[in-house]
Amino acid sequence: MNPLLEEFNTPFQTPPFEKIKTEDFLPAIEEAIKLSKKEVEKIKANPTPTFENTIEAMDNAGEKLSVVASIFFNLNSAETNDEIQKLAREISPLLTAHSNDILLDKDLFEKVNAVYSKKSELSLDEEQEMLLTKTYKSFIRNGANLNEEDKTKLREIDKELSQLSLQFGENVLAETNKYEMVIDQEAQLEGLPDSIKEASAHTASEKGHDGKWVFDLSFPSYVPFMTYAKNRELRKELFIAYNTKASKGDDLDNKEIIKQLLKLKNDRIKLLGYDKYASFVLEERMAKSPESVLNFLNELMVKAKPFAEREVAELTEFAKKLDGLDKLEKWDFAYYAEKLKKEKYAVDDELLRPYFELKSTVKGVFTTAEKLFGITFRENKDIQVYHPDVTAYEVLDGKGNHMAVFYADFFPRAGKRNGAWMTSYRGQKVKAGKNQRPHVSIVCNFTKPTKTKPSLLTFNEVTTLFHEFGHALHGMLADTKYESLSGTSVYWDFVELPSQIFENWCYEKECLDLFAKHYETGERIPEELIEKIKASSNFHQGYQTIRQISFGLLDMAYHSTNPNEITDIPSFEKQAMSQTELLQPVESTLMSTSFSHIFQGGYAAGYYSYKWAEVLDADAFELFQEKGIFNNEVAKSFQENILSKGGSRHPLDLYKQFRGREPKPDALLRRAGLV
Repeated sequence: MNPLLEEFNTPFQTPPFEKIKTEDFLPAIEEAIKLSKKEVEKIKANPTPTFENTIEAMDNAGEKLSVVASIFFNLNSAETNDEIQKLAREISPLLTAHSNDILLDKDLFEKVNAVYSKKSELSLDEEQEMLLTKTYKSFIRNGANLNEEDKTKLREIDKELSQLSLQFGENVLAETNKYEMVIDQEAQLEGLPDSIKEASAHTASEKGHDGKWVFDLSFPSYVPFMTYAKNRELRKELFIAYNTKASKGDDLDNKEIIKQLLKLKNDRIKLLGYDKYASFVLEERMAKSPESVLNFLNELMVKAKPFAEREVAELTEFAKKLDGLDKLEKWDFAYYAEKLKKEKYAVDDELLRPYFELKSTVKGVFTTAEKLFGITFRENKDIQVYHPDVTAYEVLDGKGNHMAVFYADFFPRAGKRNGAWMTSYRGQKVKAGKNQRPHVSIVCNFTKPTKTKPSLLTFNEVTTLFHEFGHALHGMLADTKYESLSGTSVYWDFVELPSQIFENWCYEKECLDLFAKHYETGERIPEELIEKIKASSNFHQGYQTIRQISFGLLDMAYHSTNPNEITDIPSFEKQAMSQTELLQPVESTLMSTSFSHIFQGGYAAGYYSYKWAEVLDADAFELFQEKGIFNNEVAKSFQENILSKGGSRHPLDLYKQFRGREPKPDALLRRAGLV
């Protein structure tokens, strides 16, 4: 029997990773699609469509398919190989076709429409009404009203889109894995902390370069080298390698793929009656329109740019004074910024690292969640994992009841894409009167342990851990009736609120005292260091804000422009980012070809949401600061009104329920020191 198709006889019905073989996936997907089709046919056979036998039944249909597909695509992101990638190219079109079979089914849409047209007569509660509206809109927005010829066109477009976005991501991963900078003279490592040298020697041994040092394009390797290496030529080499991924004119080049993706997206929305892809996407966002996004980003830019320009001027002068540097280049920025930060605040990552040993920091995250929401985490070795680096936990509420399963996967490896993300293997819902609890995972790429040292995190890695854990809380504390409205199933520009607000605790003494202890001496992080962390938190905030705005503007430019006008990707990117450039652009580099957020992930016409959600999180956290960062009343309100509600109500209504008013942007400007 195929283990993916059997009932999972495991703790909490978690995936039986130890039994699953790669060759199990395709037959399991095919069989699960058949099961899903039968469920849909049963819905269509109802002579009298009702909310229960049509809308609720559809939300519950395809459960097995959802579970199998989530296991497969999570592995394709976190533990992939050539075989899995080849399978993804087969499986992705099957799933796209199946989704279209449902959403383009004329008879099924008639049933949905019949229920929707009687919406006012049905006495639905708020959540039921949201599910009905969301279901109806999903049909409309996916072509249910198109004629048969246009439905066929839409199917072809969706099939190509799914394959091209996969190819985009595979090319970025292949480029990341392909590059290594091998160093055989220790003198070339001047400036690098011993811990980074040791980690790079460990990487060299793993890659067959004993006695040497290797730096690659993974974050824990790239970022420290750019921050500390004195050798300017090697910094330049690594910078150019990182910023030319998938743009070299070879078989891994993504430039033509970007053009095809944009054209296909545009063709798709034209069929549906929209003028721009961004207009289509933003119709279902808090921002509502491309104009409001651009106004938001431009208003923020007006406030942040003068600060950013002063920061760059100061750094240019500092580099000239320190090393006689005539011109500050992009590969110099992190290096001199770190030195200036240390001079100004007497703090740097290497000073902080010893206080942020990974295991202690994870324990600190758990303790923070316990103090806020009463939940506890218990490692469970009976829960199977997909790689030895992964740890599985059972999550319990304050009364000891099972709440969720939580997987943590922290270190880089060849089969894992760069970055950090939260995902799930099973969503929360109420099924047959029983609350099905979720299975949630966070995947990161943190500094690995070496022979002499445990994993010691930079402060940026600490905030990343808190960020992804905030997403995980959104999933784990979900408490809605319907899976499609549960957890992180919210408007895209609201989904970053739970993650970004959780980062705020990293800067608070009351929180840091819970876990920030020296890994060798056990000494608690000194108060003066905490003060320096807080004081330095606004260092280069103008520059960082403009950087985020530049990505948001590039995303909006791609998704608001007629693709036929985008003939040259490098010149288009240069033009879109011109007003946010603070340093001389480096001609050979290109960001778009590895901009996986918008060309592989779900952030197309949505990258602005990071800054949008910062407005929400800064405003929301001020309430915690007023009442106490571990205030039970405020935490309970945040859990009940934000975390547990998912997408069951409009996000602005949820926010106002928590905050008592609409969000004010002033809090973000205050926090960032941009006032």
